[in-house]
Amino acid sequence: MSLLQISLFSLFTAQFLKIFFISPINFYTFFTSGGMPSSHSSFVSSLAITVGLKYGFGSDLFAIVTVFALIVTYDASGVRRAVGLQANVLNNIIKHLEDKSFANDKQLIKEDLKELIGHTPFEVFAGVLLGALIALINWYFIL
Repeated sequence: MSLLQISLFSLFTAQFLKIFFISPINFYTFFTSGGMPSSHSSFVSSLAITVGLKYGFGSDLFAIVTVFALIVTYDASGVRRAVGLQANVLNNIIKHLEDKSFANDKQLIKEDLKELIGHTPFEVFAGVLLGALIALINWYFIL
C-alpha cells in the first residue's frame, strides 16, 4: 500500500470506529468531525510512522511530516475543542434568550452551532495510537 492509501485507511478506520463510541449507535457520526478516536490524529500519525519506517526516522521528510502531524493533533485537541466549547456556551445563551425575552421575535440563529468539533486529549491519543498501529501492521505484516 502507498503512503496515501495507508493514511486514508487509517482515517476511514477511525471514522468507522466513531460509530460505536456514540450511544446509541449512530451511523451519521461516520460523516462528522470530533469524537472518539480522532480521525485527524490517526490520519497524520499513520503517515508520519510510515514515512519514518520507509525513509528513516532521522530523515528530513520524517521531520517535516512529524511537524505537520504535531500541528494537526494540537489543533484537534486545542483550538477545535475550544471552538466546540464556545459553541456550547453560545447555544445555551441563545436558548436562554429565546426562552425569556425574544419569544415573539425572530429566531437568533436557524440551527444550533456544532459543538462536537474538537477532541479531548484522550481522543487524540487514541487516534495517534490507532494510526501508529495501522502503519506498523501494514509495514510488518502486509507490505
